[in-house]
Amino acid sequence: MTYALWIVQSLLALLFLFAGGMKLVLPLEQLAGPITLPGPLLRFIGVAEALGALGLILPGLLRIRPGLTPLAAAGLVIIMLGAIVLTLVAGLVAVALISLVVGLLAAFVAYGRWRLAPHPGRARFA
Repeated sequence: MTYALWIVQSLLALLFLFAGGMKLVLPLEQLAGPITLPGPLLRFIGVAEALGALGLILPGLLRIRPGLTPLAAAGLVIIMLGAIVLTLVAGLVAVALISLVVGLLAAFVAYGRWRLAPHPGRARFA
């Protein structure tokens, strides 16, 4: 189970780091979609996605505050719920299904790192 969680975490981290980075780097005119969102909201979502991507990997890799990984995954689930709602409102069902799958994978990581295979904490020496 640990290997499956690491694979899904890595893929989600790459996806969200790319998506968040694009929302931070690209001009707002190029980010316009079927539903117009305010520029500061798009930038905020980009920051949240990039930080969520780092939160999926770094706590487990560095063994510092490993409890942050399920919280980061849960935050990304919330972002994907918003993406699903916005794409359904725009009438883009196929894109909403992709967002649903990504959200389910993030929920799998959140539950898996919270209950099934939590990261071990930093070893304490007396």
